[in-house]
Amino acid sequence: MKYGFIGLGNMTTAIIKGMCKSRDFDPTFIYGYNRTKAKTTNLATSYGIQAASSIEDIMSNCDVIILGVKPQMLPDVLPEVKKHLQDNHVIVSIAAGKNISYFQGYLSEATPIVRVMPNINAIIGASTSCFTASEPVSDIQLQHVVSLFETVGTIIEVPEHLFSIFTTIGGASPAFTYMYIDALARAAVREGMPKSMALDIAANAVLGSAKMIIQSQEHPWALVDQVCSPGGTTIQGVSSLQSNHFETTIHDAVAAVTNKDRSLSK
Repeated sequence: MKYGFIGLGNMTTAIIKGMCKSRDFDPTFIYGYNRTKAKTTNLATSYGIQAASSIEDIMSNCDVIILGVKPQMLPDVLPEVKKHLQDNHVIVSIAAGKNISYFQGYLSEATPIVRVMPNINAIIGASTSCFTASEPVSDIQLQHVVSLFETVGTIIEVPEHLFSIFTTIGGASPAFTYMYIDALARAAVREGMPKSMALDIAANAVLGSAKMIIQSQEHPWALVDQVCSPGGTTIQGVSSLQSNHFETTIHDAVAAVTNKDRSLSK
């Protein structure tokens, strides 16, 4: 099985890096193409992958075709993909807001298509990704696609009608979390702690809290109650967050991202 990447941006570069680090993928079976030839050459030199000269080169050599171009570039790329489409191909999209029907409109309903949404943490191999597949995708094809994205984190199947919600809580939420960690650190600076120390503590506390939810399988509020002693310090902060509409602010942010993503598919 050979893998071809059309578009070599930050996300596809992270995926290629993850694949090349894994023992399950041979870099010489990975092809990359970008409009900017220097980017293709640099990536091939860095990771030992094959530098493709065109979309046709990718399509003629590879089985799994990963579309890593920006959504607005797809109308230019997909006709070229269709021109060289073969029976062995499975098309993988990581474009936000573009559903399977969108790709079927350019290709065909018989084309095996897998839609995947990774997040920025793929850069360090810690992405939370989701996928959905069209009916023609075989079990073997899907297994290859899932294995590919497992090199950069975890991946779960999500019904396509829930993709816009995943885009928020899986794709956009790292930005919210970065903001929260930075806010914690800046608040600590205001109280007299050096920023670098505060940032390290805040980031590790958030990391540990996430692990606690996953490993304990307890409801988050049950864990909140465990931290809050009667009349203690933590309950004061929790009460302050509630009175300042912390949850409502998060809900509004999730709704804003979800609505924007839904609008992109229209």
